[in-house]
Amino acid sequence: MEVAARMAQRLDYVKLAPRRILDAGSGPPRRLFRERYPQAQVVAVDFALAMLRSGKRKLFERNRPQAVCADLERLPLADGAVDLVWSNMALHWLADPLAAFREFARSLAPEGLLMFSTLGPDTLKELRAAAGEARVHVFHDLHDLGDMLLAAGFAAPVMDMEMLTLAYPAAEGLLNDLRESGQTNARGDRPRGLAGKAFGARLRRALAAHASFEVVYGHAWKPAALSSRRDEPAAAKTVRVFKRMP
Repeated sequence: MEVAARMAQRLDYVKLAPRRILDAGSGPPRRLFRERYPQAQVVAVDFALAMLRSGKRKLFERNRPQAVCADLERLPLADGAVDLVWSNMALHWLADPLAAFREFARSLAPEGLLMFSTLGPDTLKELRAAAGEARVHVFHDLHDLGDMLLAAGFAAPVMDMEMLTLAYPAAEGLLNDLRESGQTNARGDRPRGLAGKAFGARLRRALAAHASFEVVYGHAWKPAALSSRRDEPAAAKTVRVFKRMP
């Protein structure tokens, strides 16, 4: 995926040798980290079990990601279990990313790194203008996400964004892409009934043959001060990857 590749390039500027990596909202478990961090254990977490099962696996594949079906707002990971949290294009599905940021901070070891991408409020603005506000998903602003990182306890957050525009021969191409990729409107106040053929026809007439995507990137570090056990001798530490859920 294009955004994942652009995120991966940003790791070139980070000095990090993670032992464990959390791929939060992974979709099908990927092999993205095999070449960059060949010794790291990867935990791929996604809420959709079918997505986790769709990844191709080889029986004797080295460093195969460990797939876990779980909610990003309630991770079944022990405190400080991972050194890198990677989340590509998943946070915009959450009504409150702050809850996920807090879980990421809890799961990260001291001085661990969070790196993520998500969609900003100018995403699909053409579709919003044609279909109406209530029929298009809500996306969080870059500045609000930065404030959430600070509220979750992260240090030195860095936020930036870029606009990507996809052009189609006809507006139907955009609708097909959204449908085939599983994109939908998850807002709580969305219309629940069927829109009907008349609405569909009006939408296709009004919809532009291109779509804007505001891609927001962010990264931040977990400061060592957040660890209550930072003064514990290293030899006495036992790290559990998973925690028992009630």
